This record gives sequence, C-alpha cells and structure tokens, in this order.
Amino acid sequence: MLSSLAYGLAIVLNLFIVFIGARFLVAPRASAAGYGVPATEGGGDPAYLTIKGVRDLTYGLVGLALIAFTNAEAVAWFMLVVTLAPLADTVIVLRHGGTRATAFGIHFATAVVMLLDTALLFAL
Repeated sequence: MLSSLAYGLAIVLNLFIVFIGARFLVAPRASAAGYGVPATEGGGDPAYLTIKGVRDLTYGLVGLALIAFTNAEAVAWFMLVVTLAPLADTVIVLRHGGTRATAFGIHFATAVVMLLDTALLFAL
C-alpha cells in the first residue's frame, strides 16, 4: 500500500512537471502568467520562458526514468534534490511582483507535497 502511494505520487508529480515544461515551450506567455511572473507583451519571449520549459521537462523525464529503472532510495534522493526548484520558484515569484497566493499556493505547496513523497519513498 505504502509503495503504491509513494510511487503513484512520484509518477503524478513527474508527469505534471513534464506537462508544465512542455506547456512553457508551446504556450510560453500563458505559462508565465500561471507561474506567477507574467511576460511583458511586445518584447519577444524572454529567455526564462524557454529555460523554465526545458528545465521542467528535463526534471520530469529524469524522474520518470529513475522511477522506471532504479529503486525507491534513488527516486527519493532525486525528489529531495529537485524540491529546490519549487522552493526557488516561490522566492522568484515573491521577488518579481507575483502574489503570495501564487508563490505559496502553487510553488511552496508543490515543494511540501514533494517532501512528503520523498519521506514516503525513503520509508520503503
């Protein structure tokens, strides 16, 4: 039961981050608004939109590969380390004019769920 929950949550989190990364590459302005730091119109797409898309897509695919080909401990360490990304996203949104609701309700909450999953994976 615990194994199914831990791995199921890890799969959902990694699929979600793959989706977010792909969305940043396909619909960068809408994604930036959802992220909490909208891109300005008329200035071309800032590099951060593509960087964020590639970063998230890569993290999600690496996470899925680890789930498929390694053990729970390796997945747990990966999840622990990549929790730095939503924590940093929380700070980025707060420092660049985003709302506290977006920073904490999306990014920080994601970090908390990732840490819970990390604890479950380490418990296996």
